[in-house]
Amino acid sequence: MAKLKPWTSSTALLVRWFISSATLSVPQAAGPVAFALVALALTGDTSGGAAMILAMTLAQVIGAIPITRAGRRFPPTTFLRLLVVFRTLALAAIAVLAHQAAAFGWLVAVSALAGAVNGAAFGYLRTVLNALAPASKLPRALGISATLNEVTFVLAPVAASGLGSVSPVFAVLVVAALGAIPALLVPTAAAAPLEDAHHPDASVISPAILLWLTCAAAGGSTVAALEIGAVALALHFGYEPTLAILFTVPLCLASVAGGVWVSIRNRMQTRRTVLIQLAIMTTGSILAALQISLAVTVLGAVLVGVVLAPLGTYYSLALDALAPPKKRPEVFALLRTANATGVILASAVMTAVSLSTALIVVSCLMITVVVVVGLSSRKA
Repeated sequence: MAKLKPWTSSTALLVRWFISSATLSVPQAAGPVAFALVALALTGDTSGGAAMILAMTLAQVIGAIPITRAGRRFPPTTFLRLLVVFRTLALAAIAVLAHQAAAFGWLVAVSALAGAVNGAAFGYLRTVLNALAPASKLPRALGISATLNEVTFVLAPVAASGLGSVSPVFAVLVVAALGAIPALLVPTAAAAPLEDAHHPDASVISPAILLWLTCAAAGGSTVAALEIGAVALALHFGYEPTLAILFTVPLCLASVAGGVWVSIRNRMQTRRTVLIQLAIMTTGSILAALQISLAVTVLGAVLVGVVLAPLGTYYSLALDALAPPKKRPEVFALLRTANATGVILASAVMTAVSLSTALIVVSCLMITVVVVVGLSSRKA
């Protein structure tokens, strides 16, 4: 058999990484629907599903750094596989507990176990990409990854809903199986370099890193507010709750378009461009908060979505450059955790106040981020 050309082999490894990246997010994307259906079957109320997702998200925030640090002694790919297998077993345990009609508290507890490794798994998966793609091609690779991630978050809930209508337990098992794919496909990468071994105890957080983590959290809260509040927005404009897709689908399609743009451009953006994109997201958030009309609110969702992938790609590249090489998995885990923190913030605010007030709060947060980034750019 003819030997594969180097570029062909590299392309195959990247394709495996893209599939791993897309499927790693399946449990988080499908979880809200799958868990709600499990809760409905066991308790007659879907609110238990929200409790499972909250437990999963909080555990991710708490476990990101400790679990990532625990993996330093292992090759990154090996530890990533261990994390994915652990999560798969936890999700399978949820299905077994649901099948046995166990006390619902056990399902919430096991959901926390499954979620605890999400941040660390993302951190190590992102680190593996550095060994597969040269720096000149990272923007394109991250753009493709962002696009596939949006596709996952669009299709996974639909699949979970369809499977859950047959059997909620079966839906969770399928989610677990799809989420296990990275353990099988992720390419093997060399151990992290040790250029920073002379200061292994240095803090992983610096003002520059904290700036982009804060931006990621603000963006995560804005997107979460729109997605969680989509049903309320539909009702506000006199539509059926099922027409919440009038807001979520344009947001997701715009995000996919942004990912395609990043992939084609294949270039790291300037700080000025990032500042403009943050301003665009802020404008979209404000338009949604004003709720002037359906068209204006949808426009706001589109403005938020279209800059998601470019901003996410910039954060990843910026943190890649700022993080000590040995601690890149921790920093990338913090990036995923920052997004999760934004979701928690938006959920908490929307629980305490009205949708309009919540959208105003996240808009104010985005305005603050724009001002801070603008000031830091002038000093740079």
